[in-house]
Formats: sequence, C-alpha cells, structure tokens
Amino acid sequence: MGPSDIFRWLVEALERLQIPYLVTGSMATIVYGEPRFTNDIDVVVALRLDQVDAFCASFPEPDFYCHRQSVVEAVQQRFQFNIIHFESGLKIDVIVPDDSEFNRSRMARAVRLPGSPNFDVWFASLEDVIVKKLEYYREGGSEKHLRDIAGVLKVRAEHVDREYITEWTNRLGLADVWRELLQRIEKE
Repeated sequence: MGPSDIFRWLVEALERLQIPYLVTGSMATIVYGEPRFTNDIDVVVALRLDQVDAFCASFPEPDFYCHRQSVVEAVQQRFQFNIIHFESGLKIDVIVPDDSEFNRSRMARAVRLPGSPNFDVWFASLEDVIVKKLEYYREGGSEKHLRDIAGVLKVRAEHVDREYITEWTNRLGLADVWRELLQRIEKE
C-alpha cells in the first residue's frame, strides 16, 4: 500500500463512519500550491468518544498502529494522535480540534476537491491552511511553513481572500508574521 492508497483508506474510513474531517498541512498546500515531498498526512477530525472504537477498527493491526488509549485521550483533551502504516512508514497526524471560533469556521469552510483520480476529499480552505501554517511557523520557526504559504500564494494569489486571512491573523495574534511574509514575498 502506497501513500495515495493510505490517504484513500483514511478518507473512506472517515466518510463511511460519517465523521467530519478536513485535510490540512502539507497535503493541502500541495493541492493549492507547489508540489513537494511529504511523509505524513495531517487531518483535522471531529471525532467523538462514542466513535473511537469504530474509528480504531478502521486501522487494524498488523497493518496499522492506532493506539486506542491515545485516541481516547486526544478526544478528551482536544489534542492529536498518530496512526502509522507499518509497511510504508507513513504517519497520519489526526488533530482533534477544540471548540474555538476559528476551528468552527475552518470546519464550515472545508472545500471538496479531488484527492486523486476517482475520489474527492474535504480539504481546509486555502485561507485556513495559510492561517494555520502561520501559526505553526510562530510556534516552531520552521521555514518550510513559510515556503508552503509562498507556494500557495504564487499559484493561487488571485483566489486568496486576503481580508479573511487579515481578520484571523489579527484575531490570533499572527498579523506581524503575515505582514512579514507578504513583505518577504514582494522582495523576491
């Protein structure tokens, strides 16, 4: 099973179980921006405690590592957990969102796009991907987040709702990072 097969497996499990989700992170920036290699899938999943057993059963051993207790704790604490496909080493970062206004907004703004031929996937909107990448940059300082944003802006500049991004970067304390990135892109 390759990365695209695992991606499809994940999406089909979430949709079969009727669990709201959106793909974000590098997978989303690849869809919106410039291609690059990634070895993980980031997915925001509105998973409830009563869905944990069915969810975990969708990722059975010996093919997958999906530790039930870690899933339960992530749901209770609104955190994240990992699923690992042993054969490929591919990691799925499953993020259980808190009930913040931003998370409600980004779940409501999810966009249905092709994940690969013959199946569609719910992705975070390109603006929400940018806002989260700015947040990850602020938290960890990794330039890859800024490169991902620059790639999205290069490919989709005319489609980006900059007012929405400005509103959320102001509300989330990311306005300085957003302005700095825009200035850097203009210089290049």
